[in-house]
Amino acid sequence: MKSFMLIVAIAILIIGVSACERISEIVQPTTQQVEDKSGEITIGVVLPLTGHLASAGELMKQGLDLARNEINAAEPSNTQFKFIIEDDTSTPAGAVTAFNKLIHEDGVSVILGPASSSATEAAFPIADENGIVAISPTAGKRGLGAISDFVFRIPLATDIVVAKGIPVTHAKLGYQRVATMYDETDGFSTDRDKALQEAFTANGIEVLATEIFQSGDTDFSAQLTRIQALNPDAIFVSALPPEKPLILVQAAELGISVPFIVSSLTNVEVAAAGAAAEGAITFIDWRPTDDTPGNQAFVKNYSATYGMEPNAFAAASYTTVHILAAAIQNAPSTDSVSIRDALSNIMDLDTILGQFSFNADGDAVYAPGVLVVKEGTLQPFE
Repeated sequence: MKSFMLIVAIAILIIGVSACERISEIVQPTTQQVEDKSGEITIGVVLPLTGHLASAGELMKQGLDLARNEINAAEPSNTQFKFIIEDDTSTPAGAVTAFNKLIHEDGVSVILGPASSSATEAAFPIADENGIVAISPTAGKRGLGAISDFVFRIPLATDIVVAKGIPVTHAKLGYQRVATMYDETDGFSTDRDKALQEAFTANGIEVLATEIFQSGDTDFSAQLTRIQALNPDAIFVSALPPEKPLILVQAAELGISVPFIVSSLTNVEVAAAGAAAEGAITFIDWRPTDDTPGNQAFVKNYSATYGMEPNAFAAASYTTVHILAAAIQNAPSTDSVSIRDALSNIMDLDTILGQFSFNADGDAVYAPGVLVVKEGTLQPFE
């Protein structure tokens, strides 16, 4: 009997100790295992380095490279970025090919790009299918962020920009009868014109005419002449970089003097248009003189490195890399899921664009702006 009672006592003691250990495991928090991220991280980059948008693609590459070099040289540097760059040839098909190559041959977990909305709309589903993070520095068409939980973009969507810009310009210029022109082959331009039409309807503004053209066109005299005959109060242009200066120059040659409100006009296009750009207005998110965190250092370093002042495409690309670096710093691992989750949690991050956040769809949230060309430079529209 004593032996039996001793065995029972020992059994109870063992069970008690085991239970205490289990309770301790439940109560004590599990330490999250954080991957060592001090090694080199390979990032895919998809840009239009040839084709219609090659000039913009080169400026974007410069912005990306400058940010990467800054991050790699930072002391102490916990992150080292290596880029594998693919040319999408300024086409949606080229972007799809580039994404597939980077994912299936190079094994990247993050891709920066594409640039245009048309290319981004074609390539983002590839990122979704493969669970790869993709961030477009410049694609502004609505709905692109909603394609997947793994995709993000840096520019403000067209409806956000238009919703800010129309009330501001309408209040000062008082336009009631307008005309629009847009590139029917470009996703961003067509979506921006649609957003404009919606804003005009909401504000009781009459649209006298809507003229279309295509990427690569160089003669816009027929469209501008038809618009001129209607005598609108303002003309809205939604176009890609190569067409914008040509439209402004040809409008000036025809003697059109009403305000032009042009999509994403940068200092590069202003310089290309020369005097014809004077007075042109744009809804855009950045300029070299902005007093945002790190902006003056960026402008100084970019100018010293490349011998010219940066434009908005370079600025957005530069910002993209720094946002990615901030996310990776906060992520427990460099796998695509961890990076996706860390990007989703970006909130009020100080950037050269201002305080930056991502919304639930992976779209950018920061303050939009309205600029006007005065004395050959982009200045606040006041």
